[in-house]
Amino acid sequence: MSKNDFFEEYYVHVEERAKENVPPLALDKEQTAAVIELLKDPPSGKEEELVDLITNRVNPGVDPAAQLKAEFLFKVAHGEESTPMIPPERAVELLGTMVGGYNLDGLIRLIGEQGPLAATAGAALKNMVLSVNRFEDIQALADQENKVAKEVLISWANGEWFTSLPEIAEEIETVVYKVDGEINTDDFSPASFAYTRADIPLHSNCMGGTLFPNGPQEISELKEKTGLPVTFVGDVVGTGSSRKSACNSLIWHIGQDIPCIPNKRRGGIVIGSTIAPIFFNTAEDSGALPIQTDVSELTTGKVIKVFPALGKITDADGNEISRFAVKPDTILDEFRAGGRVPLIIGKQLTEKAREALGMSSINESGIFVVPDNPQPKEGQGYTLAQKMVGKACGVEGILPGTSCLPKMTTVGSQDTTGPMTAGEITELACLKFNADLVMQSFCHTAAYPKPSDVITHATLPDYIMNRKGVSLRPGDGVIHSWLNRLLIPDTVGTGGDSHTRFPMGLSFPAGSGLVAFAAALGVMPLDMPESVLVRFKGELQPGVTLRDIVNAIPYYAIQQGLLTVEKKNKKNIFAGRILEMEGLPQLKVEQAFELTDASAERSAAGATIKLDRGPIVEFLQSNVTLMEEMIKGGYGDADTLKKRIEDVKDWIENGELMSADENAEYAEIIEIDLNEITEPLLCCPNDPDDVKKLSDVAGAKVDDVFIGSCMTNIGHFRAAAEVLDGEGFANVNLWVCPPTKMDEAQLTKEGFYAKFGAAGARLEIPGCSLCMGNQARVRDNAVVFSTSTRNFNNRMGTGAQVYLGSAELAAVVALKGVLPTPEEYLEIVGPKLDGRSADIYKYLNFDQIAGFSV
Repeated sequence: MSKNDFFEEYYVHVEERAKENVPPLALDKEQTAAVIELLKDPPSGKEEELVDLITNRVNPGVDPAAQLKAEFLFKVAHGEESTPMIPPERAVELLGTMVGGYNLDGLIRLIGEQGPLAATAGAALKNMVLSVNRFEDIQALADQENKVAKEVLISWANGEWFTSLPEIAEEIETVVYKVDGEINTDDFSPASFAYTRADIPLHSNCMGGTLFPNGPQEISELKEKTGLPVTFVGDVVGTGSSRKSACNSLIWHIGQDIPCIPNKRRGGIVIGSTIAPIFFNTAEDSGALPIQTDVSELTTGKVIKVFPALGKITDADGNEISRFAVKPDTILDEFRAGGRVPLIIGKQLTEKAREALGMSSINESGIFVVPDNPQPKEGQGYTLAQKMVGKACGVEGILPGTSCLPKMTTVGSQDTTGPMTAGEITELACLKFNADLVMQSFCHTAAYPKPSDVITHATLPDYIMNRKGVSLRPGDGVIHSWLNRLLIPDTVGTGGDSHTRFPMGLSFPAGSGLVAFAAALGVMPLDMPESVLVRFKGELQPGVTLRDIVNAIPYYAIQQGLLTVEKKNKKNIFAGRILEMEGLPQLKVEQAFELTDASAERSAAGATIKLDRGPIVEFLQSNVTLMEEMIKGGYGDADTLKKRIEDVKDWIENGELMSADENAEYAEIIEIDLNEITEPLLCCPNDPDDVKKLSDVAGAKVDDVFIGSCMTNIGHFRAAAEVLDGEGFANVNLWVCPPTKMDEAQLTKEGFYAKFGAAGARLEIPGCSLCMGNQARVRDNAVVFSTSTRNFNNRMGTGAQVYLGSAELAAVVALKGVLPTPEEYLEIVGPKLDGRSADIYKYLNFDQIAGFSV
């Protein structure tokens, strides 16, 4: 773009965006270059506008446009370039607004030269927490008796980047906007608009979905009518996916602009009787204040006063409405700092500076709230999860309620959140990942890419691999099915999808901002949750599958009064806790993932399952072959894959599995006797907690059957195909979508794709397909039987009513067009599958497949 064409083209863009009621996009590299050229000789009447553009419309960090901006401003400050609109001192101040990244070189150079602008550069660095990336440079200058560098170091040590921020008001007057019932992240960030998620203002227009479709307008009207900030209130807030886009959309409507950072906001208050743990954490990271308390007296339009430090909410006249726990201990510091992430990074900066200056520890400084972490008792026992997190923190175990920063060994990013994660990584000024392995997938958009997806497919792989991450390719399949094969046992990780639930080790799924943090820094903030133990005993009964055992967990919890389907005053023993499972040690790792995967539907923070060493070694040996073939197939980053192969081989040779201590303590222990489960269990429309026996819902007509998602493995497809074989066309719309291209290739080779074709199945490319419903969807109001993960309202199709259950039952439903009775189910499945388990449920051991390649 030439400077002569800039305004003409830019105004067209501004007008197009205005029609959508959103601000223009941030300037790209070419636009920024044009603005810089115009600033050198500004057209008459455009001077202030150009200054505003370079000040407020360029992304920070290591964005390509930020690099041009930083280089130009440094040259102006250094006298190498000039503009009548920005004097040298102002150029340095503008460098100080760029968060950290490409601007740091110029600021540090100015300090090192000790010229007239050194003090201005120092003032900028004092309040920039991402200066931690260049801490050693400042320390070296200070050691050389550079006065400004010493002042910067002292400022960091005293936490002035934090203490200079406004204190949180004792009393915040605000007006309520309330949505009744359960609000899931698809209501905040509808999957059908996933392609706009990286564009926060545009995506926020669709907030509310079908649950509160007029939300954005009504919130705006409340602001205008009262002149007060709006607080979002709900009974159950943020269940479902780990979408930071959900928080981004909400905060766009209730938060405040961030100076000099385009199209992003922070702040706002979110209140719920229950707030899903991932959503709570994402709100913390986004600079909002999440509060869990009784919301029965909070109604839309009601003016309230929130007293953050006191944990109290009153009406406008000061009459107390409710009390809340100010938790975690650090939450008010997080709110003041603009989010948990800047607080953590800033505290690392302060800690390093205090250590360099020989000062007392950060906990003794009195600058920040010190978490009141529980102390282990003599002979303290730890659960399996507590030991895994302990290992990641370099200690024996981590007790519930402990604030910690465990090492993130494996991090996953999927494509509908990937562009947002990349943006956050850029803002964190990360040019190389510190997590051992970061993987990017394209499983949600490969089948039906929109134009924005095509751009993502073309650009995101290099972005990830340039930072030493591993990138999959469109059509490879579901991220979880791949990421699980790159794990090291008993390690901790995270991913930008709520189903990042490791079948060996422990994952704490997170929103894209925290995933970016984990990838960039190699650690992740965690307030260690309690654990609930589910202990299985007995034997699987005829016709009962592992998916039925998955559904038995909420079923038994309901029977024991630990879980309610009703959303008002909802009980959920699993919410925010770690779901730990034992009693099925001989499961294959692929099977174990069915159990850990579904912990997302329980709103659990994470999940573990105790397996024997044999199945794990078998899985790891197969995975080594897969990774070796990935390198041969040109997958990058090759060095990262080689390092992971070495680590896996080392574990096979020397690793020992952790086990829970006998005296470990749990919030609850639920025992499930498999002998008592004699028929399939289904999640009923439209709630993964609403589990019933097949006999209770038999006869319901079904329009579509979907066999696919990360809840499936190759055994499910063989079983379903055998049930369908020889029975002619299905009596429903049958969708089949294997989780990976390796499953697809093997099923084709073995002839099972021919059986699906004979049944009239719609064969989708490996990936997520209907499970997420962001592109492939069933027709309006269809009744669906699905093997997928969850069945929230409108997820698979507008008005769709979705049952969740096993692939074996799905095949029977496909043949009959209705939910069968247990007797009908057994009559069909028994003759087809009995005595054939070894062949049907044979898993993908790549080291044993002749000629295997990817």
